[in-house]
Amino acid sequence: MTAVNLVMAREPLPAAGPSVFLAGPTPHKGAVPSWRPAAVQVLAARWAGQQPLTVLSPESRNGRRADRYEDQVDWETDARAAASAILFWIPRDLRTLPGMTTNVEFGLDVTTGRAVLGCPPDCPNPERNRYLVHVARRHGVPVCTTLHDTAGAALALIAAGTSR
Repeated sequence: MTAVNLVMAREPLPAAGPSVFLAGPTPHKGAVPSWRPAAVQVLAARWAGQQPLTVLSPESRNGRRADRYEDQVDWETDARAAASAILFWIPRDLRTLPGMTTNVEFGLDVTTGRAVLGCPPDCPNPERNRYLVHVARRHGVPVCTTLHDTAGAALALIAAGTSR
């Protein structure tokens, strides 16, 4: 298995190489466990590329939040722009994982040719993902219902060379 490098919020972005940004709602203050460690595991298990895969996570290493909100927003924007693929995983729960920022990010990235959308039908509020699923399908974005399949779709974009 080729190496997978994890780059977390506000850490330097790699200059080149295949990468996946993990977009989606971030748990705050320990309300629920993060879904991102599982995504990293799935990507690492499935990655078969010749070069290391960089996984870009908007979560802070060791839980250290940004001193300035703008620093976090700018890093996430730059990381999504640099990523070969943008994996959106939205286990929508209006109480603990509302994903309001995720909605905006998906709208910005849906036409890039680098987005994939994962919306589990068994999340607490799947009806709140209906619009995103519809928009994704209109723009030819792969739509999946499991994290495993969503990771596979992101890696397929990279393998096909349709992303950068």
